[in-house]
Amino acid sequence: MDDLSRRKLLALGAVGGAVVAAGSANAATFGNPDQPAEGAINSTPGALSNPGPQNTALEAQLPSFQNPPATDVGSMPMMWSSFNIMPKRIQAGGWARQITATEFPASTAVSGVNMRLGPNGVREMHWHLAGEWALMTNGRCRVTMLDQQGRAYVQDVGAGDLWFFPAGCPHSLQGLGPEGAEFLLVFDDAFQSEYNTLLLTDWIAHTPPDILARNFGVPADVFKNIPLHDLWIFQGKEPPALAVDQAAVASGGTPPEPFTFSLTATKPVKENASGRVQLADSRNFKVSKTIAAAIETIKPGGLRQMHWHPNADEWQYWIKGQGRMTVFNTGPRAQTIDFRPGDLGVVPKSQGHYIENTGDEEVQMLVVFKAPEYQEVDLSDWLTHAPPELVAQHLNIDPAVLARFPKGQLGIQPG
Repeated sequence: MDDLSRRKLLALGAVGGAVVAAGSANAATFGNPDQPAEGAINSTPGALSNPGPQNTALEAQLPSFQNPPATDVGSMPMMWSSFNIMPKRIQAGGWARQITATEFPASTAVSGVNMRLGPNGVREMHWHLAGEWALMTNGRCRVTMLDQQGRAYVQDVGAGDLWFFPAGCPHSLQGLGPEGAEFLLVFDDAFQSEYNTLLLTDWIAHTPPDILARNFGVPADVFKNIPLHDLWIFQGKEPPALAVDQAAVASGGTPPEPFTFSLTATKPVKENASGRVQLADSRNFKVSKTIAAAIETIKPGGLRQMHWHPNADEWQYWIKGQGRMTVFNTGPRAQTIDFRPGDLGVVPKSQGHYIENTGDEEVQMLVVFKAPEYQEVDLSDWLTHAPPELVAQHLNIDPAVLARFPKGQLGIQPG
């Protein structure tokens, strides 16, 4: 072999070796698909240490931020917030704290208020520029409202019950003894705030006395003792029996559909030994035409299956238990977040996600959609309703194994 041929062979060998080395360096690993390698599993104790300033109490609440799975990739908007970090506005009759798109920019569809009314505490008569949907979480509450045709509605609600008041419909709320009431309000406007509510006392105080007299057909001095500042939440008197209040407003007629609904009393739309999903949307709670919602309960070790919602963002309110959610988006991007009671989460429309119960008690969370109906696409349901050979070519999985994937929208998988 001449020198030229020998040099060509050595060069080709070097190139081949480089290709093999490059292939090894870029080889994906199951459970760790990205390069450079992500996750603590690919690091060292020295590199993982955090000797700088720390808020250990806050870090302990969000462990997946401190040690994300190796499959997380890329940057995503912050999809976590919490009522626990929001200031309360407190008055004699109760308190409230809120999260709008100002405090939680990822929440672009709805805003939320967590409110407490003590026994006989009254949220003064008012109305909103947005629709108000609510879930009772504790105690009992009397709701009153007037619909667009002048028909009044008065009802008592308890834990697990809902109400919906369309935008512009005036209403009031009162906590009933002995517990009072606590509830979540959801507005179908991301910027709706407790501070931009139309209050009865504000309008009366800011209307000239002669106009009030002409409007109501009484002397102007009837209004001489009106409050000059709004009441917002005040300590009220014990209301009469429900039937008495209902009879007092009956002259205008009764709305054809109720403005309250018992969500936790409904038959689950998905249920098995690992959990259940209970649904309220315009198909069963007919007046709620802008908000659909579900209560999801996941038993310890359970998994809310991989899915997405094609018609609206998912806004979450975590009621009890602790869990971990991973959200998947284009890019690819994937982020894992931990949740506890009082926390909020957002999953943008059509982004894939799943939720694990990471504690030793049930997870219960409310999921809310600014849409008239609940819609869901389940990943396993899709794969089991596509041609098996097609799916097998995508995933390198035997069609006989694919046949064992769960069919239908089961919702919750056991651990």
